[in-house]
Amino acid sequence: MELAELIREGEHLHQDFKFRVDDQRKIAKTLCAFANTDGGRLLIGVKDNGKVAGIDPEEEYHMIDGAASLFCSPPLTFTSKIWQDEHKLVLEIQVDKSENMPHYALDDDGKWKSYIRVDDNTCLVGKIQLKVWKEKKRIGSRPEKLDDESLNLLRLIENTPGCSLSKLYKLSGLPLKKVDHLLVLFICWNLVQIEYSEDKSWFVCVD
Repeated sequence: MELAELIREGEHLHQDFKFRVDDQRKIAKTLCAFANTDGGRLLIGVKDNGKVAGIDPEEEYHMIDGAASLFCSPPLTFTSKIWQDEHKLVLEIQVDKSENMPHYALDDDGKWKSYIRVDDNTCLVGKIQLKVWKEKKRIGSRPEKLDDESLNLLRLIENTPGCSLSKLYKLSGLPLKKVDHLLVLFICWNLVQIEYSEDKSWFVCVD
């Protein structure tokens, strides 16, 4: 596939455009989001509108390498490719889906936070998703019958628009750890999924 074809795809789950990389902490979030989701590519030297601006590939590679090794934990690996559009150069960075999730990025406040890719956005994940990643390999198959607590919590999620974790804590009447545990089970059993916007998340039942 040629550079022009990639650009025509626009930004999406697996692709992001960057005019240039000025902030290693910020780009580390995108790298981690790709690794934690389904992999993806950065096209550096391309504006948001798809216009090729061009960059110095060596300088941008240095920024990405620093972000992946110093501001991602565990550190990330990537591959790179240089495209030429007339006299302008574009650096492609490819990050594969990780087998070592979750990856964290060091935020401006000095805290390690984890991210995923949702459509063309990089979104912060909360503790429930982190627990799902941790527990998914250990949780068994869904039981044939759920107990009353589980059924009541599922109904609450189904009937509460914008059902955030704080709403579930408040409305369920269950201990917080119990709510966390059941949510992790529901997600692993594909009964519930987490929906994201750039600044919040909520739970919905899977149809």
